Amino acid sequence: MFFSKLVVDANILFSFFKKDSTRRLLLEKLLKKRAGINVPYITFSELLNNKDKIVRYSEISPSEFDILISSLRKRLIIFPDKNFEEYIKESLSLAPHKKDIEYFAISLSLNNCPIWSDEKAFKNQSKIKIFSTEELLKLVK
Repeated sequence: MFFSKLVVDANILFSFFKKDSTRRLLLEKLLKKRAGINVPYITFSELLNNKDKIVRYSEISPSEFDILISSLRKRLIIFPDKNFEEYIKESLSLAPHKKDIEYFAISLSLNNCPIWSDEKAFKNQSKIKIFSTEELLKLVK
């Protein structure tokens, strides 16, 4: 199955920095197939705010982190808030937590495009298809 558009949860991107992580390999595969990987603008603030933690977990240097985050910025579609703000109200009823509202709002703005997240609570709604890493791996070959 090919995804022309996919919204990606920040937790998926945290694993991108670990060289041999399954999530990184899957994201690379999706990008090579020219999937539009969409994230809210705030995602990069979250990654930068957790730089020390990501560097330790991923066993990379701070400069490697900088190179990888720069690569992500160039390859992902970064959504400014104004592009999905009209969908915020509806996403309040879909998102399991306040911090997740942007993912659902972007999805709604893209005609309910799927979201890639391993957070089980994302599936507690039926409007937007949520794919876990395991489910995506089975679909993307």
